[in-house]
This record gives sequence, C-alpha cells and structure tokens, in this order.
Amino acid sequence: MSKHADVDTQFIGLNSPTGRQAGAGGHPCQGVYWTPQGNSRPRIAVIANHYNVDFSEHYIAPFFARRGIGFLGWNTRYRGAEAQFILEHALVDIAVGMKWLREVAGAETIVILGNSGGGSLMGAYQAEAQASTLAGDAEGVLKDALLQMPQAQLYISLNAHPGRPEVLTAWMDGSATDDWDPTKTDESLNPFNKDNGPPYSQAFITRYRAAQRARNQRITDYCKKELARLNAAGIPDRIFPLFRIWADLRFMDPAIDPSERPCPGCYAGSPPVANRNPIGIGRANTCRSWLSMWSLETSKCSGEAQLNKIALPALVIQSMGDMGVFPSDAHHIFKALASKDKTLEFPKGAHYFEDNMAYRENVADMMAGWIKSKA
Repeated sequence: MSKHADVDTQFIGLNSPTGRQAGAGGHPCQGVYWTPQGNSRPRIAVIANHYNVDFSEHYIAPFFARRGIGFLGWNTRYRGAEAQFILEHALVDIAVGMKWLREVAGAETIVILGNSGGGSLMGAYQAEAQASTLAGDAEGVLKDALLQMPQAQLYISLNAHPGRPEVLTAWMDGSATDDWDPTKTDESLNPFNKDNGPPYSQAFITRYRAAQRARNQRITDYCKKELARLNAAGIPDRIFPLFRIWADLRFMDPAIDPSERPCPGCYAGSPPVANRNPIGIGRANTCRSWLSMWSLETSKCSGEAQLNKIALPALVIQSMGDMGVFPSDAHHIFKALASKDKTLEFPKGAHYFEDNMAYRENVADMMAGWIKSKA
C-alpha cells in the first residue's frame, strides 16, 4: 500500500530478455506504478529511470498520480550496482517497462522523464529505440531486444546532466596526477588552493577544464590497455576505484554559471571535504563499465549525440537552486534536442525541489500541464 492515501501503487517485478529472476527471488526489472486513486489505467503515463539510483519511489510520482497521470518509477538490473553498468542491457531493461505500460497498463501516450543522471540514459533509450546503433555489435537475444524497443511520444528533461561522461568530467579534480594515489596533486591546478581562487581566472578555468578532460582520457586509455591485457589471459574484467570527484569549479565560484544555488557547496556537502572521501558517482568501476558509462571517448551515455536524434515535443526544466546541474547544462540540452517543438523553463528550487513543497507542486503543475497540452 502507498503511504500516500490519495493515490494507488502497484509493485512490478519482471524478467528482461537478457536477465532472469535471481534465486533469492528478485527480478532484474523492478518498479512501482503510481496511478490516480481508483484509476489503474490512466491514458497517459510517465516513465523515469536512472543509471543506478532507485527511482521506484521517486519524489514526483504521487504528484503526477494526483494530476491524473500514471508514473512508472522503474529500475534496471543496475540499481545500486553502478560499477557493473553496461548500456545495452540497461536499455533493454527500460524497454521491459515501456512494453508493460503499453501492453498491460494500457497507456496510450508514454512520456519519458529524464531526471538528474537519468536524463542522458532516457535520451539514449529514445534515440536507440528510433534507430539502434548498438544492435550492430550485439548478437542473439540482445540484438533482437535492441531492435524491438518501443518509442515514447513526449520527452521531459528535469534537472538533468548533459551526459554521464560530461558530469563526471566536470566534477572530477583536474589537479589529481595519479589515479591510484589520491594524495598526488598538481598544486598549480588545485581548486582548493587559495592561491588559485575563487574567484578563478579565465586562464585557470581553461587549464583546469583541459586537465579534467585529460584525466578522463588517461583513465580511458588505462581501461582499454588493461582489458586487452586481462582478456589475453582469459580474465574478462577488473574493478578499480576512482578518487577525488567533487571538484567542479562551479561548486566554489558562484560567478561561473550564475544561479540561485548556495555556494560554496555540492550534493555531498563541503566540496573540499567531500573531495577527500571515496563517495559519489563513479567511485568504483570495471574497465567495461567505465568505457560504457564514463569515458568521453567511448561512452554512448553522452547526451548531445543522442539528443540530436530526438525530435519529439520536449520540455527542459532546470531549477535555479540546483547545486550540481547548472543553467548552462539546461541550455546545452535544449540546444541539442532536435525537436522543433521545445520549451525551456527555469523554476525555483533545489535539485529535487526538496527545499520547498510548493516548488514541487509548481514543477508538477508545469509538467502535467505541458503533457496534457501535447497528448
């Protein structure tokens, strides 16, 4: 039973074409379908999914249900298992939820909601559903599943990062010189060295961003070389850690990408403290998961290339108090979308609008109103 007395909920657990129910009982695909009280088959439904965060009890779900729209908070096999993420299998798991909405729940219009990190994942889903680029390298059941993914009719980007490789690169510490030793630092690039700022000069910003991209490429090069070495010995993959990933200059300098966010600050609290701890996105990876999710060179979880293919009516929303997604990110997503029918909004609120329930009501009205005007 839902803790929200004015909406109904249904737990869904399903197998995937490439994943089966575990011996302990868990299904690879799981979620909760939130519907208006007494109406289990609304005509319009939203689906939201993330790379590894559990979205089954997503904060916005009951708000949609109260407005007459179904909401499937959906999880793939990678919920809580970021280090194992492979995009192809995540996409076919999302397709299981899409098919359930269409064939079982009776939804006529399905809206993809790309929220937070899930923005680029759901964008990749729609782009691949339209015309698969991953099926060419797949075989058997996986190939068939990638070629049979249902498409959505509307797309919403809500406080979404431009892409998984982009957000990690923007956040990672560009002054780290050794990815195996978190103490090694180039002080001339250390964003927490007061001699460097804030405020940061444009010259420093340029050098720092280049160092971040170089760090991403350094790890990519390692993963490709290490995979070749391991595979030659009959070993499929390995796990490795990632340190110092809370060092986006925008966390410390409010003049970069101005907004209403509290600054200094990040989702994990104080940036210099968080940056010293092994917490946050990308903290553990396999070589394959890095290449699939985080690499600027190889990942198809990069937003722009996928968004360029999406011509659906689209709504892009970015809250002005968000400490980890910024106005320039929303502008980037808006520009990248191929849609001729697209809207960009900048409401008040934090990343999940957790700072004020009135902000949640406002953004729910904004999304529901837009959906109903298009469906």
